[in-house]
Amino acid sequence: MSDLIDELDARILELIQEDASLSVADLAERVGLSPSPCWRRIKRLEDLGVIRKRVTVLDSEKLGLGFEVYISVKLALPSRANLEAFEARLENWPEVVSCQTVTGHEDYMLRVMTRDMHAYDDFLRDKLLASDLVSGVESRIIMRSVRQTTAVPISLVVDMTKTETPKTAAGK
Repeated sequence: MSDLIDELDARILELIQEDASLSVADLAERVGLSPSPCWRRIKRLEDLGVIRKRVTVLDSEKLGLGFEVYISVKLALPSRANLEAFEARLENWPEVVSCQTVTGHEDYMLRVMTRDMHAYDDFLRDKLLASDLVSGVESRIIMRSVRQTTAVPISLVVDMTKTETPKTAAGK
């Protein structure tokens, strides 16, 4: 994929990850393009699936959802049918903001947000542990968030520190 993304694409991606509300004109100005080529690059990145969607990041604390927990979940029997059934149940649990299948002893890692410990206890008892699919749960309550980002580290895909163009480097 890094062959399909150049330094300008990478800069555009960094900027829209930082602020998706930037207009194409603003993006174009910041990366040194005119609006039409900038828009074409954005459209191409959307068509490639690199840009999946644009969202607004909310402050969960200010919304009263400051209690966050990571939960390791072990299924009673991790068969294909049970995995699919568990994943289908997640769709009805708004507290679960992220779910990944993982390697190791557990089958899933959930990120759950609630108002407080009591709301989490309700979720745990009434939803997660009430499921006949689950055999074990281990909770890790987040005490303080040190670093949190939704940004993909674009600099790991494209070396944005390059100052030479390929033609300049080849001429040496």
